[in-house]
Amino acid sequence: MGATEYSGLEPQFTLSDEILRDRQICVTDCYQCAKCSAGCPLTFAMDLLPHAIIRLAGLGQTDAVLGSNTIWVCSACETCTTRCPNDIDIAGVMDYLKERAVRTGRPVPQPQVLAFHRAFLDNIRLAGGRLNEPLLLGLYMLKSGQGLKKVQTGELLEDLRLGIRMFQKGRLSLKPPRRVQQLEALAKLWRQPKA
Repeated sequence: MGATEYSGLEPQFTLSDEILRDRQICVTDCYQCAKCSAGCPLTFAMDLLPHAIIRLAGLGQTDAVLGSNTIWVCSACETCTTRCPNDIDIAGVMDYLKERAVRTGRPVPQPQVLAFHRAFLDNIRLAGGRLNEPLLLGLYMLKSGQGLKKVQTGELLEDLRLGIRMFQKGRLSLKPPRRVQQLEALAKLWRQPKA
């Protein structure tokens, strides 16, 4: 075939190529020792174990990976990453897969997890780069739809009582945290285009 026959053809990337390009993580380095899965504290709630997610990503099985419950159950504790003998950032892969699932409009099997992620990021943006726990709770209640449900069931009063006890013991601060010093660097992160 001549060069003109290839003009206009876009390169096709597999999922592993995308992860390597966007996160500089090579999932095909995995040799399936399963140390990540053996150390994960949340495997009881996963439909696919972490090493299976990495294998499927390496094989380009995008639908299986992005449709799994596992990527949403992952808490990014990084136990898997720490245990990997090939230094694969498995927690980073899970984060990338969540982002890609949202970006491509995939249904989220754990909507409360997505609501928490969004509330957390909004909290960091609104609180000047720091975590403000009362603000995070309020944002999560709004984004997850749990606020109205808790009012209707009376659970909100229980949560408020718990919050008061935590405040009395010094475990919860109502004072807003100090903003980070380099607010412009933080603002630059929010302006970066999403992949």
